[in-house]
Amino acid sequence: MAAVDDLRFEEFGDAAASLAANTDTTTISIEDPGDTPKHQPGPPGGSGREEDDELLGNDDSDKTELLAGQKKSSPFWTFEYYQTFFDVDTYQVFDRIKGSLLPVPGKNFVRLYVRSNPDLYGPFWICATLVFAIAISGNLSNFLIHLGEKTYHYVPEFRKVSIAATVVYAYAWLVPLALWGFLMWRNSKVMNIVSYSFLEIVCVYGYSLFIYIPTAILWIIPQKAVRWILVMIALGVSGSVLSMTFWPAVREDNRRIALATIVTIVLLHMLLSVGCLAYFFDAPEMDHLPTPTAAPNQTVAAAKLS
Repeated sequence: MAAVDDLRFEEFGDAAASLAANTDTTTISIEDPGDTPKHQPGPPGGSGREEDDELLGNDDSDKTELLAGQKKSSPFWTFEYYQTFFDVDTYQVFDRIKGSLLPVPGKNFVRLYVRSNPDLYGPFWICATLVFAIAISGNLSNFLIHLGEKTYHYVPEFRKVSIAATVVYAYAWLVPLALWGFLMWRNSKVMNIVSYSFLEIVCVYGYSLFIYIPTAILWIIPQKAVRWILVMIALGVSGSVLSMTFWPAVREDNRRIALATIVTIVLLHMLLSVGCLAYFFDAPEMDHLPTPTAAPNQTVAAAKLS
C-alpha cells in the first residue's frame, strides 16, 4: 500500500518547460467552440481562378471534357452511339436558345454553350418547328390576303411542308458540312486556325435558326413592309451569332480569305431567310387566281360549230 506522502498533488508551474523536458508527450488543445479564427487562408489563387472561369463561362467545361473522355464509346451502327447526341437537359437547351437570341460581342457561342456537350436534339426540333411554322403561316397568310374575294376558293397547300423541310434541313446540314470541310482544309494550311467539330457547327446553325420561328409566325401580317423589317431583324441577330462564332476560327488566316468566309456565311444565311419570305409569303398564288371567262363572240361561234 502506497504511503500517504506519495499520494499528493503537484503543481506544474511552467507547462512549456515540462513539454521541453519530455519530448515524447502528446498534447491535446481544447478550445472554446465560440472562438472562431478570424481568417482562414484558402488555396493561393483560388478566388482569382473562379472569377476567370465565371467570366469565360468555362467553369465546368474542363471537368465535363474529362468525364466525356472516360465514357465508353459505342460503335456507330448501335443505338447507344446516336443516343449520346441527344443527351441534353431542358436547361441546356433553353440556355443555348437564349444565347442564340442575345448574342454578346466578344463571347463565343461554341465555347460558352456548345463545347461541353454538343447536341442534335435542339437543332432537330428547331428545324422541324420552323418547317411547320413556315408552311402553316404561308397558308394562313395567303388565306388572309384573299379573304373576302368572291372568286377565291381556299385550298390547303401541303406541298409547302415538303418544300420547307427540304430547304431548311438541307441548309442546316449541307452548309455546316461544307464549312467544316473548308475549316479542316485551312487548318492544314495555317497552324493557328481554331478547329470546330462537325457536330459543333451543326449545333450552332441549328440554334441560330430559332429566331425564325417567331418571325415566320409574324409573317402572317399582310404587310410587306412589316415582313421585310422582321426578316432584317432576324437576319441581324442570327447572322451576328454565326459571324462572332466563326470569326475566331478564320481570323488567323489570310485576311481576304477570312473576310470572304464570313461574307459567304452571312450571304447564305440571307439567301435562306429572303428566299423563304419571297417564296412562301410574297409569291403570287397561281392556283387561286380567278378562271378567265370566254368572250361572248367566242361563245356564239362555239355554239354554231356544235
